[in-house]
Amino acid sequence: MRRTVSALFVSLGLPAAAADIVADGLVEADEEGISSHGIMLLPLYVDRIRGQSVSLGTEAEVVTNSHAVAVIDAKNMLGQLSARQAVSLATEKSKQFGLGCVTVRNGFHFGTAGRHALEIAQSGCIGIVLCNTRPLLPAPGGAKALVGNNPIAIAAPSPDGGQPVVADMALSASAMGKIRLAEAAGEKIPGGWATDSLGMPTNDPTAAINGMLLPAAGPKGFGLAFMIELMCGGLSSGAVSDEVRSLYGDATVPYACAHFFMAIDVAHFRDLSEFKQTVQSMVELVSTSPTVPGTETAMSPGEPAWRTKMSRPGQCSVSISAHEYLINLSEELGLAATS
Repeated sequence: MRRTVSALFVSLGLPAAAADIVADGLVEADEEGISSHGIMLLPLYVDRIRGQSVSLGTEAEVVTNSHAVAVIDAKNMLGQLSARQAVSLATEKSKQFGLGCVTVRNGFHFGTAGRHALEIAQSGCIGIVLCNTRPLLPAPGGAKALVGNNPIAIAAPSPDGGQPVVADMALSASAMGKIRLAEAAGEKIPGGWATDSLGMPTNDPTAAINGMLLPAAGPKGFGLAFMIELMCGGLSSGAVSDEVRSLYGDATVPYACAHFFMAIDVAHFRDLSEFKQTVQSMVELVSTSPTVPGTETAMSPGEPAWRTKMSRPGQCSVSISAHEYLINLSEELGLAATS
């Protein structure tokens, strides 16, 4: 799967090393059971590359670089690539200053925020990654989408070979990708996920896609999403609110989202190995806690995705429609896709 997806991006003009990074991010999401961020996104990525709203650039421009902070302009390159650059820069700064913070403007979809937070954590830092999206959430009591469902991910370094610890969530009751999956499968969505265009609750995924998402935890979710809007678009001098365009809209118009990356070097606070042991103790505290009837074990942040990946090494599940698109595009581009 990785080889096929990477080859597709190379055939579209992306250098091989960059294509591998993007492919790895998409396929890993499917490995972890997060199909809303997996290869189902290929049609979107391909259409935008062909529509030239996503560039084939591989190096973002560093426009501000001062002590512990930096701002980079991604110039609409693939988000996995600008994120890799931002993670590297934030981590490098954290080793010198104790923390490093990098914001990104003119960005594009970068996959799961948790993947980038975990990359920071692997260097012995606490990683914090934020992103804004097109407006999807109304204010409490409002009937107009004002801010995105702006994901937040926080990852902590854990013992080598141990279970990764990462909280990764969008600030809506559910991600738009899951609603699109329900629409493709002809299924209803649970109540409390979304409203129609008039602000009325709905379980129709098509109406939800044309309507609004409901914030997680009501006013609390909206409040966090509002502040992330400022930390991403505001700090980077990038887009905020409806300046961020629809991801599934006109493929010739840039998405223009903004990202925020922070690395906090644990060693500037305490011994890293001791901190990792604290993380492991917290994981064990959760796993050994009493559970309600019908639940096998309580799980720490990030554990469900990790368990999914570990339960089927070297395998991932994708939808029939995503698989068919992969085969058809491979044939169109003269490539031999894995069946």
